[in-house]
Amino acid sequence: MFSSTEIGIDLGTANILVYIKDKGIVLNEPSVVALNTETNEVLAVGQEAKDMAGKTPGKIVVIRPLKEGVIADFDITATMLKHVMKKISRTSGVSMRKPKVIICTPCGSTSVERRAIRDAVLAFGAKTVHLIEEPVAAAIGADLPVEEPVANVIVDIGGGTTEVGIISYGGVVSSQSIRRGGDHFDEDIIQHVRKKHNLLIGERTAEQIKIKVGSAKANLREETLEIRGRDLVSGLPKPITVSTEEIHQAINETLQQILETIRSTLENCPAELSGDIVDQGIVLTGGGSLLHGMEEWLNEEIIVPVHLADSPLEAVVIGTGKSLKIIDRLQKANI
Repeated sequence: MFSSTEIGIDLGTANILVYIKDKGIVLNEPSVVALNTETNEVLAVGQEAKDMAGKTPGKIVVIRPLKEGVIADFDITATMLKHVMKKISRTSGVSMRKPKVIICTPCGSTSVERRAIRDAVLAFGAKTVHLIEEPVAAAIGADLPVEEPVANVIVDIGGGTTEVGIISYGGVVSSQSIRRGGDHFDEDIIQHVRKKHNLLIGERTAEQIKIKVGSAKANLREETLEIRGRDLVSGLPKPITVSTEEIHQAINETLQQILETIRSTLENCPAELSGDIVDQGIVLTGGGSLLHGMEEWLNEEIIVPVHLADSPLEAVVIGTGKSLKIIDRLQKANI
């Protein structure tokens, strides 16, 4: 009797990561699909599709089927998952026939959104599907002692959502989710450049600006970057230079919303666990936590130790994979 393949999936707004038991992370690609609108044919998935963004003819559209941590287009998400599973089967030699799947969901998602995620995974042929909340998966992936009666505080800043959770004894004690994340930094930068410089830039350019000169803390460093876009007045290509301070001001509103979510979650923490938080601090995961100066800024604002996980981009999928061994105990804790 052959056993089913056990896999963990981080179905993120920005990236989809897949973990296979005994093999580790086998796939890490953007959650992007390139579609021919005339034939409904999927032309590319993942990095190949992302590279096509903004550079295709009118009949080819590049779609991100997940918005703010949940499924925005069910059919395309299911198709993307099928392509991903075929790719893994082809490259790793692992059979994807009726796998057992654990997949993470935002802690603020509704029952309808959770059902959509479960149905999308079942649609590609999964045998069983278990859902685990993102903060729990991130905490497990960051090697926090989630099954012990101590406060483990995780802040997962993803592409579409920021998840804040206090986990103790295998369960979520207090959690909040805000539909703001790394993608909103990019949107803030696009809008700022448009308003201040009358220049239209794309998502990829905004992401490069965020990575190279973005900063969570004002006056932490001062760097400049030359970017190119389309002048909204003349319609012609035009270069401009942006600075760290300018970009900090552009993304500050989203940063403040993330900070308020963290504060609100900590305020709802039981008094007995508050001492643990002062000692242990909080752990940052997710791509948004890599924004320059994020640790220093949060440390100053909430006055508790702030640590960056060893693999912030992969912590959720690593935790999803590790939870394969303890899913029964986690579900008993009503996660």
